[in-house]
Amino acid sequence: MPGQLTKHPEITPKVLRSASTQCGEGAPQDILTQCPADRFCKLPGGQLCVFGLPEASKMTQITALERQAIAPAAQAGAQPDQGSVGTEAFFAGAVIGIAYSRLRRGSH
Repeated sequence: MPGQLTKHPEITPKVLRSASTQCGEGAPQDILTQCPADRFCKLPGGQLCVFGLPEASKMTQITALERQAIAPAAQAGAQPDQGSVGTEAFFAGAVIGIAYSRLRRGSH
C-alpha cells in the first residue's frame, strides 16, 4: 500500500487538497481498500494513504525491523523540530509535483 508516515497526519491531506487532490472526500478506493477514508488521497498518478506515527504498524511497506530501527530516536525523547510542518508541506508538494509531471508526460 503506498503510504506516507508523518508526525502530522491531519496536515498532509490539507496540503494535498490545496493542490486539488481528492483527500478524505469519498473518492473511490480502487487499490487502497484498507485505508481509512479520512486518510485516503487520490492523485492523478495514483493513490496514497496517510499514516500518523501511532499507526506505523499498519503500514504494509514498512517492516517490523525497519520500525525498530527508527524507535530509538523516538524513545530518546527527541524534541519536535519547529520546521517539521514546513518540511512536511515541502515533501507533500514534491509528491504532487511528481504526480503532475507524470500526468503531463502521459498526456502527450
